Amino acid sequence: MLLAIDVGNTNAKFALYDGAAGQPLARWRIATDDRRTADEYMVWFDQLLRIEGHDRRAIDAVIISTVVPRALHNLRLLAQKYFGVEALIAGRDPVSWGIALRVDEPQSVGADRACNAIAAQAIAPGRDKLVVSFGTATTFDHIGAEGAYMGGIIAPGVNLSLEALVAAAAKLPRIAIEAPASASVIGRTTESQMLIGVYWGYVAMIEGLIARMKAEVGAPMTVIATGGLAPLFEQHAHLFDHIESDLTLNGLMHLYHQRGQDA
Repeated sequence: MLLAIDVGNTNAKFALYDGAAGQPLARWRIATDDRRTADEYMVWFDQLLRIEGHDRRAIDAVIISTVVPRALHNLRLLAQKYFGVEALIAGRDPVSWGIALRVDEPQSVGADRACNAIAAQAIAPGRDKLVVSFGTATTFDHIGAEGAYMGGIIAPGVNLSLEALVAAAAKLPRIAIEAPASASVIGRTTESQMLIGVYWGYVAMIEGLIARMKAEVGAPMTVIATGGLAPLFEQHAHLFDHIESDLTLNGLMHLYHQRGQDA
């Protein structure tokens, strides 16, 4: 079995794949903490493997992507100590990206965005893609018809915006982000007004930026939503052609199976 690990700024995601067929078997997430040791990871992970009925001895490959460099050492140690393998690191030989990064600073493209591009290409080969990822930041990425990463947009994430609002305004309460109960954009309470501002504000931003990117590209685009908060916007089905919460992990799986091939 293949263990794919994607470490974001907020959460680290773990997924098991059938090594040959590439079929997802299970997935889990834990809050990102770059101080967490290999032993702590294993105490948590071993229990979840047992609950799902998997044997850790069947894991014979590990691939990692991370935007938190300090977390990498302990995850590599996890692979060595508990699975007896050397972890492959996304973007490094023998799992270099294998796609063109057509931006001014290719070395600055986040591992998650490159993995998303690889997975998006598998979903819609031969078409331009637009990946909207709802994470700590909300990103919009253009992937060309042949799979090249063409650039994109970085905007504050939904929770980040809400936290900044609460932190800066002493009398505003902390609320959980969710879809409002109605389509009204006139709130009658402080909480409902905050929720409307964040939620419908993001819907308007998403609609506007997707429209602008499509107009600039000037070709049909397949729009793919991903990230932990993607389900929050599922009711706006007209915006997205696909919603795939595990796009980055799937990209890691594809990258593992493509290893060693020429770019």
